[in-house]
Amino acid sequence: MMRLTGSFSFRVVLIQLGVFVTAVTVLLGLFYWLAHIRPTAEVQQSIMAEHAQLTRLYNEHGIDALRQALEHRAAAKSRRQAYHMLADAQGHVVTANLPSWPRVARDQWLRLDADVYRDGVEDDHEALSLDQPLPGGARLLVGRDVEDLDRIERAVRRALVYGLPALLLLVIGAGALSSRAIGKRIEVMSETARRVMEGDLSERVPLRARDDDFNQLARTLNAMLDRIEASLESVRRVSDSVAHELRTPLARLQAELAELHDAPPERIPKLAEDAAEEAARVARMADAVLRISRIEAGRHRGDMRRVDLSELLIDAADYHAPLAESRNQRLETDIAAGLSVRGDTDLIFQAVSNLLDNAIKFTPAGGRVTLAAEPRGGAVVVSVTDTGPGIPSELRAKTGERFFRAPEAEAVPGFGLGLALVNAVATMHESALTLADASPGLRVEWKLARAG
Repeated sequence: MMRLTGSFSFRVVLIQLGVFVTAVTVLLGLFYWLAHIRPTAEVQQSIMAEHAQLTRLYNEHGIDALRQALEHRAAAKSRRQAYHMLADAQGHVVTANLPSWPRVARDQWLRLDADVYRDGVEDDHEALSLDQPLPGGARLLVGRDVEDLDRIERAVRRALVYGLPALLLLVIGAGALSSRAIGKRIEVMSETARRVMEGDLSERVPLRARDDDFNQLARTLNAMLDRIEASLESVRRVSDSVAHELRTPLARLQAELAELHDAPPERIPKLAEDAAEEAARVARMADAVLRISRIEAGRHRGDMRRVDLSELLIDAADYHAPLAESRNQRLETDIAAGLSVRGDTDLIFQAVSNLLDNAIKFTPAGGRVTLAAEPRGGAVVVSVTDTGPGIPSELRAKTGERFFRAPEAEAVPGFGLGLALVNAVATMHESALTLADASPGLRVEWKLARAG
């Protein structure tokens, strides 16, 4: 019980209850004022006006004229039945249509029973009356039926005495049940979080058939847990891959340094150069891994601006032309003019360079590499096509993984990080990267949104 009443959801329910009770009380008060207090005041004003008028009649024409006026008033049909009692100076009743009244004049407002019997059945009525003396010692009491107003007053009182506490108990009970239900849903999420913290990354928040706010929150949390699990699994795979990939170059570096220690003077420069090259290779691999990680983690924000893609692609082709020429390859371009996208210039250039490096690396002598770009709807499609061995369709989905290398690429120097970086850059630019068979060779298409 302590946990329930101390919960945030229960406190929210209590606040709502307070607002609700306040609103109900204000509405009842407003209703009471409109339906009882104001009409009662209007009846009082009417009675005071009648009493003053009848007093003037008495002063001008005497008690007999007043008696006739009172009897005529009582017999007249009205929304509120008129009541009266007139007594002379000796206390003898001259005329009256009330069953009872105070024996002594009180010069004040009175509420008197005015019950009548019809066919032996009592019909309750109440008269609001003004009892005041007349000049010469006579006594005049006049009133009007206010039974309807009294019923409203009694109903409001019953609502306040019985209805409001019952309503409070009902709302508190409903609030407790609602808080308990909300608490159970929150506890399920907390338990899932605890299990994840204990190391069970496969744990997920269960979903219910009803698609309510908690289900939407559960789906968001599950998507977050999926992303965390995938990221941690990626870190594990990368750690394993880095350890595996570093083993060979570090072993070679260790062997070269050991040989350098005992080598004759004429071999020292060559061994030192080989060791430096191996260390640089390891550094390049580490730099590539770190750069991919930063992009994937969102820490590389990039300098997003309007990029003249046509000019960038021409620069990339010119940069790689000497390498293709040295391998006896043709580097062709088919780049439409005036293409522009919004993105990071350096990262786009790096991604395109990686695609061209891969294409040149795997294309045999006498082959062809084509860099093309064309508008397609609201996008720009950049493609790099080669005439190399290509990648089997069943392995293309793995090309975005770090250190993945197809069996056909084992003999070609590299780390298996080129396409992984391209994939990370494409993801950062919210763009699509697809691989297709070029028959022969591979065709990589990168679809970027055009700058507005």
